Amino acid sequence: MTAPALRITEVLLSQRHVTLRLPFRFGAATVTQCPQAFVRVRAELGGRTFEGASAELMVPKWFDKSPALTHEQNFEQLRESLRNARDAWLATGEAMSPHAHSQIASEGALGVSLARGLPRLAAQFGPALLDKAVADAALRAAGLSWVDGLRAGVLGDPWSQRLDLAQPTHVVLRHTVGLADRLADDEPGPDPQDGLPATMESAIRRHGLHHFKLKLSGQVDADMDRLARIAAVLQRLGVDYRATLDGNETFADATALGDHWRALQASPTLADLLRRTLLLEQPLARAVALKESIASLPIDVPVILDESDDHPAAFEEGLSLGYRGISSKACKGIYRSLANAHRIASDPRLLLSGEDLTCQAGLAVQQDTLLAASLGVRHIERNGHHYVDGFGTAPAEEARAFAQAHAGLYDTDPHGRPHLAVTGGRIDIASLHTPGFASAATPLWHSLDAIH
Repeated sequence: MTAPALRITEVLLSQRHVTLRLPFRFGAATVTQCPQAFVRVRAELGGRTFEGASAELMVPKWFDKSPALTHEQNFEQLRESLRNARDAWLATGEAMSPHAHSQIASEGALGVSLARGLPRLAAQFGPALLDKAVADAALRAAGLSWVDGLRAGVLGDPWSQRLDLAQPTHVVLRHTVGLADRLADDEPGPDPQDGLPATMESAIRRHGLHHFKLKLSGQVDADMDRLARIAAVLQRLGVDYRATLDGNETFADATALGDHWRALQASPTLADLLRRTLLLEQPLARAVALKESIASLPIDVPVILDESDDHPAAFEEGLSLGYRGISSKACKGIYRSLANAHRIASDPRLLLSGEDLTCQAGLAVQQDTLLAASLGVRHIERNGHHYVDGFGTAPAEEARAFAQAHAGLYDTDPHGRPHLAVTGGRIDIASLHTPGFASAATPLWHSLDAIH
């Protein structure tokens, strides 16, 4: 089919405050609260109006890690990116395919954001959410699900119909172990007493977890001690596990990274954990990551890019320096994920991983999960359910609507509160194969605060 030519007539930006049930520490940042952004678009096609929507958490100290900025300043950077994207998409004025909208409007939005001092990763945030919302509207106009729509060419992009797309009903959940997370049940630390797991051990017992994402601090002694304690808990519980390690840009240069990895390799206590490690994610700060080669470092697992993925050529630049993969994250853009998946399909030595921006229950986790799963990613970092209690501050009516529309993805606790359902370390995504982009329910728009 020909990609539908949509004319964008309205873009509404909103936000909702989110409070974390446990502190999430990664790199030098600790997050306890932040807003979630929502985008709602209206598009005309053949005299009819179709709506599309998207959502992402506005996580501080990930898009811009500058210590000079407060969390609120980080939030405002992302709001600025959203406003610039809204203005650019509305300014196109003409009917065109979703991908054509993205090509034209993204260039304008990025140009304005960069001119106003936003780093590229933050500047991409608004365009990424607009792309998802417009794709949702186009799929609803065509009456097709995400995978069927990609196969049919609904987005009008050059990659979808050349990809070997998957339509899985389940994916493995990779559980994040943040730097502030308690590991064993007898370890002192925060416990909100809300009936949900407050330690890695209790999460394993509750959900049958076997894939983990372990945060590194960049400090040798601290990382060796914490990884050893994590390994001890997993061994005591008899978990046949696999792990990924996340550097979160904590290493200043390749020399420091090499020294750190040699220290880990030299520890007999960590030998089994390293054998079970699948990849190392973005260890170098983005300022140097695409300037220094890591090809000669003694790292025997694939090293992948995440935060450095802030421009279209980033992956190819990384490959030339020794990287072997890249992350899929909807906050960086669906077309970036599609393009990278197409590149990876041509070389079996490369990999695409699925990582999380603390995706919240509802639109964010559903769209991000289906994006990665459709591209063949089989284990995906999901941590929004761990750091936030179910649907958090969303109205109960909204939470129930999503839980009813996606019964396999969510379950309900004895108090009637829906949460992401994790069984045997997997989540059921069969219900996401529905007309539109991964959702048969919508937020209660009147409950959100407008971003002007």
